[in-house]
Amino acid sequence: MEYAAIRHFADKRYCYAMAKGHFLIRLEVKKGDAVKVILHTQDKYLPVRYMDTRRAQPMEIACSDNYLDYYEAEVEIDVVCLRYFFEIEDQEGKTVYYGNHNFYDQCITSIDRMYDCPQTLREEERFELPAWAENKVIYQIFPARFAADREVPEETWYQAPIDNKADLKGSLRGIIQHFGHIRNLGADILYMTPIFRSDSVHKYNIHDYYQIDPAFGDREDLKELVKLAHENGMYVILDGVFNHTGIDFFAFRDIREKQEKSAYLEWYYIQSFPLVMEWGKRPSYKTFSYAGYMPKVNLDNPETADYFIHVGAYWIRECDIDGWRLDVADEISHRFWKRFRREMKAVKKDVLVVGEIWHYAGDFLEGDEWDSVMNYPFYDSVVDLVAREETLPSAFLGSRNFVKGNLNKGLEGYLWNFIDSHDTARFLHSAGNDMRKQKLAAAMQLLLPGMPMVYYGDEVGMEGGPDPDCRRGMLWEESRQNLDCLEYYRRLIRIRHDFPGLMKGKTVKEQADDDKGLLYMERRGEGGSLILLFHVREGEIVLPGLEGRRNLITGQDFSGTLGDYEAAVLADF
Repeated sequence: MEYAAIRHFADKRYCYAMAKGHFLIRLEVKKGDAVKVILHTQDKYLPVRYMDTRRAQPMEIACSDNYLDYYEAEVEIDVVCLRYFFEIEDQEGKTVYYGNHNFYDQCITSIDRMYDCPQTLREEERFELPAWAENKVIYQIFPARFAADREVPEETWYQAPIDNKADLKGSLRGIIQHFGHIRNLGADILYMTPIFRSDSVHKYNIHDYYQIDPAFGDREDLKELVKLAHENGMYVILDGVFNHTGIDFFAFRDIREKQEKSAYLEWYYIQSFPLVMEWGKRPSYKTFSYAGYMPKVNLDNPETADYFIHVGAYWIRECDIDGWRLDVADEISHRFWKRFRREMKAVKKDVLVVGEIWHYAGDFLEGDEWDSVMNYPFYDSVVDLVAREETLPSAFLGSRNFVKGNLNKGLEGYLWNFIDSHDTARFLHSAGNDMRKQKLAAAMQLLLPGMPMVYYGDEVGMEGGPDPDCRRGMLWEESRQNLDCLEYYRRLIRIRHDFPGLMKGKTVKEQADDDKGLLYMERRGEGGSLILLFHVREGEIVLPGLEGRRNLITGQDFSGTLGDYEAAVLADF
């Protein structure tokens, strides 16, 4: 047994309340090292001689990544403070006891050698997530390029490739006029990239956070869009750019005009005067990346923090939006996000707070900052596995389970699973324009637990290279749309809505067959079992024993074979 791989801390990742009196405890063990793990618990303050509160219960492997097995046990307790330790048996029959970061050959009896978890504290800090958002389908829109409310020449709208400055006249009114497309697709949430006043097409360099960009419309247009969404049982999320502003934002404009004499010097990170802002030179102030037109704000300054907190609360109050997606959120301090969460939830208790981070985000997801995150590990693993064919199914499963095994259990249904976005090349482009791969990736995105984010146009087979070419004008002419792809997306979303066991059921089996290029997952819910199959290679594979089950994707009985880059959902009921 490899002791160095055994890991547990009595913190929010490994020991936390899921409900009052209901705790989850997690232990990491080297993959395949243990044959049995038992969790021992007892009351810290009640001596055994007065009442024997000792309990022992087996732990189960919740998931495994490439290196670790993640054991979990759910414990019902009613104590002031829980003490616990682990009993671990290895493949050779040796048993070791693990408590308070030490190993023992004999069963632990002293509470001082056990882990300590104050129940009341953990219950107060319970991760509470907006119930309405779990496993919902998101539709992402880049407003400048989604739909216009006026006539735009075809050669302008459908130009490809497209550059950063192309003005296609997209607007909020255009989104309202094409709302039926989003509703008929089956999406539950509309997420828009920034809509506030700016001199760019992308609007990530905001000049006025209290004004809708006139190119998009006005506040009343946003109110109408939110109202329309709510009337159709849908939700609206805006993009919060609080890491940086544009250079014409009032505070930075004052610095540009007055230099060292500005009253707003503490709003930014100014390094020297006169300001260096010329294109091609390193700015004399901190920025997003090295983009001089996007100066980074100092949120440690109380006045600056107050301003952006007010912005976040204002749009919730004013237009009844349902959440914020937070741009480059990992470049902002935990201190600010803790306050942001508290104050947004005070305005609207079930508002959704989602951070953008391009890697593992565990330290932002402990219940006091973000509700969720854009799931870049999912994006990376799908692109590598399906589009580029650079990894194996086991690598995808390992990546997925690393995230699952290291985050709060309740988060699985809230992670934003995507295969492309306004920041990345279209998946279809990365896949060499192979529609078979696009459909397979869509199936993985839409049939696994989480909040799948469909980037506008993916559903009709839109192409586009890296940013900015991934932001072309939406394909509205039916002759330009891949209607088979559109129907496929609609079918997958219907399955997702019609069979909640896909999302809510318990995973009873999952395996990766690298030789066959197959991912197999079985989930069991109240209605029975559903088997998910993803074949990530060309060619045909035979899967004996699965014939005759209903394939929910095709609506026909499964033949027992999967073709090129094909997915199937088999109903075992």
